[in-house]
Amino acid sequence: MSAQDVADLVHEIQEERADSAANERFRNRAALLVAALAAVLAVGGLGGGNATDDAIAANIHASDTWAFYQAKNMRQTAYEIAAADIEARLAGGSLSPAQIAADTARLEDYRATIARYDSEPDPARPGDPTAGEGKRQLAALARTHEEARATAEARDNNFDWAEILLQLAIVLASVAILATSRRLLTGAAVLGGLGALLTLNGFLLLVG
Repeated sequence: MSAQDVADLVHEIQEERADSAANERFRNRAALLVAALAAVLAVGGLGGGNATDDAIAANIHASDTWAFYQAKNMRQTAYEIAAADIEARLAGGSLSPAQIAADTARLEDYRATIARYDSEPDPARPGDPTAGEGKRQLAALARTHEEARATAEARDNNFDWAEILLQLAIVLASVAILATSRRLLTGAAVLGGLGALLTLNGFLLLVG
């Protein structure tokens, strides 16, 4: 073996060792990326579960409040019909003074009840439009629950899309490790970054 052959052999061994070291560094970086993506995915999964629970709870509260509103509306309508009947009797002019007095008192009571059904704010919470059991307060409260439901659903959508992107990123990064492909790892990093942004937006809802 000539001196040149020895030199070439030494050079090949050095290149193989350099390639091996570079590949090892690449795999280590890829493994760290997979671990980071998995951590973000776990956090996003927790946030998505909480957002789903919040949406369900808000939907139940909204439905219950609107049901209470409808019950109030039905009772108010019944009193309005009864009040209209009394007004017709009083307008007929065929009642005795005692009957007129009794019907007038009953009519005033019905009108007060109708007004209370329409608006009955909670005296313990003045200034709060959702506090109370009148139709006006119940409608405001129901709309508040509907807004909370919409917000929770928007957050949940962000978490859902984030989960898809993060899972794809983990798959790409895993394939990149096996194939030692920097392009695949770059694609995984891009998808993972988008998934992380959507996860963050799921918590903060900076973009609706």
